[in-house]
Amino acid sequence: MSSLRLISSVVSKRHLSLSPLSWRAYATPATFKPQEKDPQLGDYPDLPWVSDQELPARGWWDQQMRRNFGDPIQEYDEVLSMWGPDAPPIPPHKALFQLSLAFSAFVGFGFLCKYALVPERPTVPREYPYSGLVRELGGLEENKAREETEEIDE
Repeated sequence: MSSLRLISSVVSKRHLSLSPLSWRAYATPATFKPQEKDPQLGDYPDLPWVSDQELPARGWWDQQMRRNFGDPIQEYDEVLSMWGPDAPPIPPHKALFQLSLAFSAFVGFGFLCKYALVPERPTVPREYPYSGLVRELGGLEENKAREETEEIDE
């Protein structure tokens, strides 16, 4: 019981609602259990997870499939064969970094074109006297747009 008192004095009230099993799960390191061999395979060899695309191109009895005569076939041959999904030539984290670098360069070039490479106006904008010729054109009430009406032509 003394360990429970020690834990309850350290842990907040919110964590006390958790079961004691969850406390123990966080306190002990995870142990690695090797994966058991599939009983359906029997005495078939446990081959490594290596794609045939990563093997050297020459020196095989069947050069297209990169396999010698009599070699055991991988359990997941449809995934690891030459016709399976392509093996990435670079690690995914490096590909993501390069993609984000290219995207940021593209966005940076866009901002450069929009804000830094815009030429100045070659002329000064025209200025009209009397609030932009409002009085000369008859005032604001005279220059309003016509209201839309639903007129049906027969």
